[in-house]
Amino acid sequence: MMALCEGVIETMDFAQLGVEAPFCDVLKKAGIVVPTPIQEKCIGPIAQGRDVIAQAQTGSGKTLAFLLPVLAKVDAAKPVVQCLIVAPTRELAIQITAEAEKLAEVKDIGILAVYGGRDISSQLKKLKRGVQVVIATPGRLLDHLERESLRLDGVKTLILDEADEMLLMGFKNEVEAILRQAPKKKQLLCFSATMDQAVKKLAYRHMRDPLEVTLKQETVTLDNIAQWVVETPEPLKREALCAVLDEDRPFMAIIFCRTKRRVEELSDYLERRGYDCARLHSDIPQNKRERIMKTFRKGDLPYLVATDVAARGLDISGVTHIYNYDLPETAEAYIHRIGRTGRAGDAGVTCMFVAPKEGRALQALEDIAMEIPRRKVAIGGK
Repeated sequence: MMALCEGVIETMDFAQLGVEAPFCDVLKKAGIVVPTPIQEKCIGPIAQGRDVIAQAQTGSGKTLAFLLPVLAKVDAAKPVVQCLIVAPTRELAIQITAEAEKLAEVKDIGILAVYGGRDISSQLKKLKRGVQVVIATPGRLLDHLERESLRLDGVKTLILDEADEMLLMGFKNEVEAILRQAPKKKQLLCFSATMDQAVKKLAYRHMRDPLEVTLKQETVTLDNIAQWVVETPEPLKREALCAVLDEDRPFMAIIFCRTKRRVEELSDYLERRGYDCARLHSDIPQNKRERIMKTFRKGDLPYLVATDVAARGLDISGVTHIYNYDLPETAEAYIHRIGRTGRAGDAGVTCMFVAPKEGRALQALEDIAMEIPRRKVAIGGK
């Protein structure tokens, strides 16, 4: 096994990485001209057929790191599934599909997203017509395998995206079952935000001489993020949040709450106060969640009030502000939340609202992460 660690790399473009010209044109039209570190390290080895296990945070550009070399190898003339991408959540599967479809147009590659909460009959029809790339969540993928509506014997490359989240969500047995049904001679790529022993054990059991790529970018990301704490009594948290929103006037903001009930209560309050917001949690119907996310990504909706579970795996460019209405449970969760802003060199702002009873939890977070400066806000004209 070979290991790569982050270092100083000369800036290069996608063509120098071996990316085909039509794909480079698509990227250029989207304003993407400089590869991210994960793309620089992964595109070449993946194109060469290497198994890769990569540690990369959400927002690091990992989706293009595997899509560009993998789609280049797909034979659009063969109506069989040649690439399988497994993601832990519907939201992430939808995001990967959107990226893949932009690139697939240049080669007329058939792309299908396979996940629950959507009519399975349309998926069955598309599979019968023949697709080359399937992006799926574990449960719905196994449904198709059991129905024999989807075969994996033509799969050349299998990608496990956000492998740590899949294991955390209890999909270990499902992932193992999928890997057993895939051909033994295949390229296996594993991308994960954290690289604990469970992820490594799962990956190495099915890999051949994998290249390990490790990118630890939290400190780089945090350099671009202004962090604040607003100390306020719990009954005044909502007013304090509104005061900060009025001061910041964010273009795109995610407001994190601990529970679905807190999301509902805060969203109702903000709407009554005239703020244009939408709510996102696991009880929102899937088709509605998709509409909300589409509107938010376009920048037509400034505020998204969400739980961690609903927002897991979301990779949204352009988020300018993150508000922690409720404290995250761990320092790792805090880093993960605020890492959704301040991307690609842009500046980001985060603000956490802390009641006196949460002082001990805040101190524990600061002991592990860093001391966060306090911010004074005027509530009710005071």
